[in-house]
Amino acid sequence: MPGTTEPRTVAAQLRDVLQDLPRAEQRVARALLAGYPTAGLEPLATVATLAQSSPATVLRLAYRLGFQGYPELQQALKRETQQRYSSPLTQYGEPPAEAGADQDDDGVLGRSRRVLLEATAQTFDQLPSGELVKAAGLLADPARRVSAAGGRFSTILAHYLIAHLHQLRPNATYIAGSTADHAAHLLDMGRRDVLVLFDYRRYQRETIAFARAAAARNVKIVLFTDPWLSPAAAVADVVLPGQVRSPSPFDSLTPAVALIETLVAAVVEQLGETGRARVAKYDQMADDVLREEDTEPRAVAP
Repeated sequence: MPGTTEPRTVAAQLRDVLQDLPRAEQRVARALLAGYPTAGLEPLATVATLAQSSPATVLRLAYRLGFQGYPELQQALKRETQQRYSSPLTQYGEPPAEAGADQDDDGVLGRSRRVLLEATAQTFDQLPSGELVKAAGLLADPARRVSAAGGRFSTILAHYLIAHLHQLRPNATYIAGSTADHAAHLLDMGRRDVLVLFDYRRYQRETIAFARAAAARNVKIVLFTDPWLSPAAAVADVVLPGQVRSPSPFDSLTPAVALIETLVAAVVEQLGETGRARVAKYDQMADDVLREEDTEPRAVAP
């Protein structure tokens, strides 16, 4: 939804500091991320038990993240939980633009420009660069097969990514959103596979179930999601969160498209000459197919 730049989620803050934490605090951070966000809504002692740590360690982590204790961290998680399941209907009740509404006289055009630019910029500012590099490495690996799937709206993102990958590398497959399609592909999936999933708030059970089933088969999972994180993040190897703020009640996919195009650029960079040669073959093949189509005899209407 439009408005000012949104604060970073607890998950994003945890991922930022994870590798630099003392071992005991790392265990707490991983426990919070594995059950995000509900694990952090449990009592302090329960979180400590989950992490095989102590209540004092949980408190130290909360302070390290900038909270004035564990209750304040929980309040942040409760706010996130409300946003996580926000729907277009609930967002209809919000003002069309909050901060800065009086800064332009262009109505929806000016508002859209500001909101979408801010959302995309914040997505890039908060993206862990290591995650993008890791995702590109998986997608550029010729020994791996790549598949992509999404939800009701985000399936178009999966299709968009695969349309690019088809030209750059072999064995790139778009998977439709039905459970039957997921099951059919799972039959042949294993350690050599990479599954790219798109799942945004009001998360789809089918996508989450697909992620869990694929992870159980040792498939590498790259997840595109929102700042509040799909439950599929718990089993993902790479998580690429993006803002969904928009000038309308409907969440925007604009930052996600920008992320996809950035990932494709990183894949192109890693593939080097191999990718360029395949694009050349692709263009030649397309020309050959069109030539054959032009030489086919056409039926003449009586």
